[in-house]
Amino acid sequence: MYVKDKMSKELQVVQAKMTISEVLEVMKESNLHRLPVVDSKNNLIGLITKGSIKRDTRSSTLSVFELNYLFNNLKVEDVMIKGDRLITISPDALLEEAASTLREYKIGCLPVTEGDKVVGIITQNDIFDAFIDILGYHKDGTRYVILIDEDKPGVLNAISKCFLDINVSISNLAVYNTERGIELVAIAVGEGSDNCEDVLAKNGYNVTSKIKLQNKEA
Repeated sequence: MYVKDKMSKELQVVQAKMTISEVLEVMKESNLHRLPVVDSKNNLIGLITKGSIKRDTRSSTLSVFELNYLFNNLKVEDVMIKGDRLITISPDALLEEAASTLREYKIGCLPVTEGDKVVGIITQNDIFDAFIDILGYHKDGTRYVILIDEDKPGVLNAISKCFLDINVSISNLAVYNTERGIELVAIAVGEGSDNCEDVLAKNGYNVTSKIKLQNKEA
């Protein structure tokens, strides 16, 4: 999966000369916490977030009146994330790279750029959504966790054949290396998807978890 598959493409952007008060109003109206800053040619020049505003304007000595005055006079360019601090990513980058970059730099989002143009933004929540989608947690079906005693060639094919033998499809598949051993997670869908334990057991596979899933997006 690529960044372009999960990034937000409908962008709300702001300009460097806007005041902080104006940007906060945009954030409130659009229910966003992070906004790309662009120039007149729509080139990305920065990123402004509620966090960057708080970081550069926090003061325990300012009254409400003084804070309003500050927000009405302070410009986006004065507090935006820019230069070497502005981390971006390509829409063709792997989603794993985006997740790794967010974690490495301890940030909540990445502007997505093609050249100098901003074409999207990807956030931690987008990564979470992708994780849930890859594992099929919101789909109709039955989630099986199968403990693999021995990792050897052909195991995945053999387990898949167990489902095939009773005409049940697998919509999602994942493998975890845990302290319990190797666990294979399979989402079975279609008629009979709730009755796969017997055929797995007959073939020597230990089902350690079985959960009936429902489509939460329907």
